[in-house]
Parts: sequence; structure tokens; C-alpha cells
Amino acid sequence: MAYRKLGRRSAARKALFRDLVTDLIINERIETTEMKAKELRSIAEQMITLAKRGDLHARRQVAAFVRKEVANEEGRDAVQKLFDEIAPRYKERNGGYTRILKTGPRRGDAAPMAYIELV
Repeated sequence: MAYRKLGRRSAARKALFRDLVTDLIINERIETTEMKAKELRSIAEQMITLAKRGDLHARRQVAAFVRKEVANEEGRDAVQKLFDEIAPRYKERNGGYTRILKTGPRRGDAAPMAYIELV
């Protein structure tokens, strides 16, 4: 299988990853379960690679996936932050934009937790 189903229907899974990618772009570090972080890594790296291209088509492809949420006090949204701040940081880097740091088990159900952050 090419991806993890995470016990959700396809629409719920797509919505989950849209939210997680948007939060990762805005906060640059989020805590989630280890399996979600591993699956999120590939999606986030695809978004950053599109942002590095920087053309209009890439911006529209990213905007179709990333939610339109305010990223900072100036009123800029997550797509603008991705293209203006995050993508220039990785101009010379070929992949490997994210890092997964394992933490302990979650209290309550003992699910393995991890931080995913931008390098």
C-alpha cells in the first residue's frame, strides 16, 4: 500500500492532512502521532517543492490543498508564508525539509507521539 489509511475514510483523511499541513506551515512545528507525522512528511515536502518553483501554477496547486488561514499578525495567509518565507530558506536544499522527533507515548491511549518540524 502506498499510504496509511489511519482508520479514516478518504475525505476525512484528506481533510486531516490539509489541516496538519496548514498548521505545520503556520507554526513550523507541531505535535501529532508518529504515523500521522510520517505520512504528513511526504505531503509537506511536496508543498515546499512546489513553493520553490514559485510560478503561478505552483501557487494555485498549493492554494488548492492548503487552507486559507491567517499565518501572522500582518494578515498574510499560510500560502503566502510558504512562498515568501519558507521556500527561499530551502533554495539550495534538495528534499529533506522536515524532521520527525519521537516523544513519549500519549497519556490516555499510549499512542506514540512525535514532533514534526521544518529543518
